[in-house]
Amino acid sequence: MNSRLPNTPETLAAQAADWIVRLSADDPDERRTAEAGFTAWKQADPRHAAAAARLEALIGQLDHIRDRGSQIPARQALRTLRAQSSPRRIVAALALGAALLLPGWLALQSAPPTVLLADLRTGSGEWIDQRLADGSRLSLNGNSAVNLEFDAKTRTIALLRGEILVDVVPDRDRPFVVSTAHGSIRALGTRFLVSREADATVLSMIESRVEVSIDGQPRPLVVGAGQRLRFGSDDAGELAAVDGELLETAWQRHQLVVRNEPLGKVLEQLARHRPGVIRYDAAALAGLHVSAVLPLDDTDRALQLLINNFPGLRIRTLTPYLVVVDHPKTR
Repeated sequence: MNSRLPNTPETLAAQAADWIVRLSADDPDERRTAEAGFTAWKQADPRHAAAAARLEALIGQLDHIRDRGSQIPARQALRTLRAQSSPRRIVAALALGAALLLPGWLALQSAPPTVLLADLRTGSGEWIDQRLADGSRLSLNGNSAVNLEFDAKTRTIALLRGEILVDVVPDRDRPFVVSTAHGSIRALGTRFLVSREADATVLSMIESRVEVSIDGQPRPLVVGAGQRLRFGSDDAGELAAVDGELLETAWQRHQLVVRNEPLGKVLEQLARHRPGVIRYDAAALAGLHVSAVLPLDDTDRALQLLINNFPGLRIRTLTPYLVVVDHPKTR
């Protein structure tokens, strides 16, 4: 290891990459020697430790890929360029290895069995409109999935993932219900949106009314046109006003309308509309709120609009499948 090189970020990244390659040596004695040397190198300077942490995170493709995937492609890419002294080439090899890891991991993560077996589902950026057996209409936006249970007594849509727009045909003898992990929504009228978030369900009413039964709550709640209700296992739900006409227009134009929403929630929704992963720390971004209309058909442009609203926001595209968003000033 050439310690006489200037400690620029690129040089430190190259040195860290060289240590990572040494750690994967076939000979056990060589690996043990490398482990001791790598530990000493990281302890010698905080900048060394930081460079090592960044590259270890990249080569592991974050914690999820370290758990489920293999680091072999990334390490092989590093070995290929190890003899070349350019730090840029070594860092590029890391990115290449990461790109090789991502597609397989995404295939496992993006569509679990319950979604793969769903009656209706969409991929990233895909929107569908379906007429149901009773004449009602169901629309799904990107990365959404539902199961349908229609019989002589009930009409039930189980929302597994994503967001749907429902236009219900009345049937006095068969109630129309949308169920999620957090409760159920019984239509008393016609048109509404339902979205599944990581920890809650969001109902937005466009026309008429629905009756919402929240898991763990003793009484149902009636929600009318122009109202929104967000509810979850730890959230009894609070009503807020929404512009139903604006929401429907945005749906038709494949846009996301948000008003004073946490940035993490906005990124969660954008992530469903692009292949790959948007990685962010919701807690670190908790103080940032967004009011905007964002294009879901062009998430790169949506991310750029977020940068325009938050000049300190940093968005790094590590591969076509991995985008990291953070805000250094909030740390």
